[in-house]
Amino acid sequence: MPATPDDLFALLDRLGIAHQTASHAPLFTVEESRRLRGKIPGGHTKNLFLRDKRGRVFLLCALEDAAIDLKGVHHRLGAGRFSFGSAALMRDLIGIEPGAVTPFALMNDTAGRVAVVLDAPMMRQENLNFHPLVNTMTTTISRDGLVKFLEATGHPPQILGVSSAEPAGPAAEPR
Repeated sequence: MPATPDDLFALLDRLGIAHQTASHAPLFTVEESRRLRGKIPGGHTKNLFLRDKRGRVFLLCALEDAAIDLKGVHHRLGAGRFSFGSAALMRDLIGIEPGAVTPFALMNDTAGRVAVVLDAPMMRQENLNFHPLVNTMTTTISRDGLVKFLEATGHPPQILGVSSAEPAGPAAEPR
């Protein structure tokens, strides 16, 4: 049975990772997120659930405005060409629905099948925002807390500049 947001919050608490969550209407796209999220501080993100031609699965996390060239980034990761992972694969491996993709879902990947890549410009943000397994909430966590969480779930992240250009404006600056 996939973890629930309450399971996630309990794990974050057990790990001593500070977090804050805001509820909102369901969000499916970055554009909807911009309109409905309100005044949640920190770096807002997008998370890409990808599968390469060799069958390996990756979760790529970046700032919401980051430009990522999926036709080229696979070379930087030593992977085959990428395509988006199917909804069925997403449900099977990380236990969430499309529209709620988040690194927090890696707590459901007990087999360690998903490799996680964190875009370096995103990791310059002090605080980051992700869905907590559902798209009706946003959870803020520190970048160090994110790394601690990922390591605790058996998913040590690779931090690598994968966006082709850093976003303009204050989102690219550390807070």
